[in-house]
Amino acid sequence: MLKFENTSNARKLLIASLLAGSIVGCGGQGDDGKIFGPPGAGGAANPGPAGAAPALGAAAAFGGFGGGAGMTNQGTSTVITGAAGQPVSIGTTGASTTMTGFHDTSVAYTPPPAAAGCTYTETTLNIGTVNGTIVTDAPPPTITCPLEGTVTTKAAADAAAAAALAAFNDLAGRPGATDPGANLGGLTLAPGIYKTASGAFLLTGSDLTLDALGNANAVWVFQMASTLTVGAAGAPRSVILAGGAQPKNVFWQVGSSATINAAGGGTMVGTIISSAATTFSTAGNATITTLNGRALALNASVTMVNTVINVPAP
Repeated sequence: MLKFENTSNARKLLIASLLAGSIVGCGGQGDDGKIFGPPGAGGAANPGPAGAAPALGAAAAFGGFGGGAGMTNQGTSTVITGAAGQPVSIGTTGASTTMTGFHDTSVAYTPPPAAAGCTYTETTLNIGTVNGTIVTDAPPPTITCPLEGTVTTKAAADAAAAAALAAFNDLAGRPGATDPGANLGGLTLAPGIYKTASGAFLLTGSDLTLDALGNANAVWVFQMASTLTVGAAGAPRSVILAGGAQPKNVFWQVGSSATINAAGGGTMVGTIISSAATTFSTAGNATITTLNGRALALNASVTMVNTVINVPAP
């Protein structure tokens, strides 16, 4: 197993870049025919050894998706918005009653206790704003929100679920991964596919830096058979982008559950597609936790506590 923990950041980046290049170098252009170019060599045909970003399709506009189990917000600082000002969604294939602590901006809104508009079981202590729509199965959440919780929104939720599953399978099946060790804390990684023998990734101790080496189209794929854990007790961690890296090109394929900064705080980056639940922060924590990306859970719920999600533009 290759370890990077005891090297300097510059050496870590060099090693990761050389490893990524060697993966592609075996067999000329690699299995997918894509070559990772030198720094500054961008272009749609040059996303790096990870290949092109997966097609998110109907799931691209979603900041959060809770399978058939729904989503829960606690706290009053949660906001799901488009990073470029575009309208976004959250949703579930389940009933509208499985979404709690949210409202959207599709119609005029009155906050609790005199709640009105497209509100989903909000209280004065649990208010989450979605700058767009909330997409679920029936029934409509309120009488003042007749266009949500319908056959149409159920179809949209089903399409998003199918697209998220297809992306998950795409990411899980990509070959040629490098093992950087189970703890990503303190590493600087070049674009590529990363997987650890333990099947789980941690991000603790220090932050993770993703360096695109000047290539704005560079892609990272992190493959996990089991869990993703970011941060430790009292010590949130962040993903830092460098060299032109973009949140829309970072992907976390999680075979079971993802726990993001249970202590609150920190900035996570990328699209997280988990088979089981994804959780941000801990109930009662007022510190804002940020995700520049998406949280898509295939078979379980997404739970947020004072969480801000900035969804990348497609």
